[in-house]
Amino acid sequence: MGGDRWRKGLGAPARVSPAARVDKFEIFFDLVFVVSFFIITRATAANVTVRELLHALLVLAVLWWCWVVHSAVAARLRLGEGFVPILMVVGMVALFTFALALPQTFGDLRQGIAGPILVTASYVVIRVVHTSLYWYATRDEPAARRKVWLFLPEVLLSTCLLLVAALLPPQVDPETGPWLRDALWIAVVAIQYSSGLLAGTDGWKITSAEHWTERYDLILIIALGESVISVGVGGNLLGKPVTWPAIPAAIFGILFTAALWWAHFDMIGPAARIALHAARGHPRVAMARDAYAYLYLPMIAGVIVFALGAEELVRTVTDPVGGAGERGHGPAVPLLFSGVMVYLAANMAFQWRTLRTVSWTRIGTLVVLAVALPVGRHLSALGALGLLTAICLALVAVELVIFADARVALRQAVHQERASAEENEAAWRARWHDGESG
Repeated sequence: MGGDRWRKGLGAPARVSPAARVDKFEIFFDLVFVVSFFIITRATAANVTVRELLHALLVLAVLWWCWVVHSAVAARLRLGEGFVPILMVVGMVALFTFALALPQTFGDLRQGIAGPILVTASYVVIRVVHTSLYWYATRDEPAARRKVWLFLPEVLLSTCLLLVAALLPPQVDPETGPWLRDALWIAVVAIQYSSGLLAGTDGWKITSAEHWTERYDLILIIALGESVISVGVGGNLLGKPVTWPAIPAAIFGILFTAALWWAHFDMIGPAARIALHAARGHPRVAMARDAYAYLYLPMIAGVIVFALGAEELVRTVTDPVGGAGERGHGPAVPLLFSGVMVYLAANMAFQWRTLRTVSWTRIGTLVVLAVALPVGRHLSALGALGLLTAICLALVAVELVIFADARVALRQAVHQERASAEENEAAWRARWHDGESG
């Protein structure tokens, strides 16, 4: 009897409807990814080298694959309905533990295996939660359920390799151990992303293109917001006396991040959403996989990389010893410029995959950034930030003029779509009032 009351109180899990939007629990779940992005940035900022950057990107890739699997589940089940939130909270705990243990994943092998083992155990819990929910969601769809069996080797292989990466390197030669660990993590990433391509599109389903695109857009916004937080925290802008050089540095950090937000969300993002709405069947699934599940990863990687560079430059600007006239230290300027270049290049690939167009303004901006990078290395830290900001703002200004007609047409199409949806929703809700009057 008590079990029946529990089931009645929780209610049945709800499927995603064709016009569904992101629910509040999904946004709540995303907060854990905010912590993960922040920890990756903080751990890398402590010692920025080529190898540490590789480690950060490997961890990000594995974390992102968990996100991709999560989004496949969220494309079928409402995560805030029925018993689903209970399992998702378990997944959140595992993901949070995974994030907290990340700094020890590629640490000194003499520190022990507790951190790497915790990462592996957390990864297993995350995958079990998502696999269980997907198994339940596809209980009436044999073709979709077969996907679970197709991906089972990937889950087992990736888990075994992560476990071996935790246990074996400390047992071998100290010089060989770190390279073996890196190779095992590279193998995990290769297995994960190749399995997504080899599995094909049969059995997958994107019920709501609106929900899918909004889900990925929100996580990209979170990454951009996290970059601002990293600059503020790591650049000594918080809790320190305000200095005049710090003010323009903070302004530049906000302006170029806002310009990069604009570069995607002003036209490319809305147009891609319409393109995914228009696609059906296998082409829709392939577009959702290629453009969102795969190409958003390098965009977010670019955000993390340029956040590292911006943080170091802001720290240099606010340093009372050197000040605004001092040049950026180490790889700060290359990280800043190359991160923005990776972001824009991935965004161009996203544009091509969804819209089959390429903007010459983006190509020109990449060329300008490549030319400006060596110039920025000879400027002061504040000057390098200002140069990058000027280039990003110039891209926005030029596209506002060049693509004015296309922008207006896109805005009109989006407005008409939303107005039509609102009219349909208002007509449906009018039944409540009609029932009351009757």
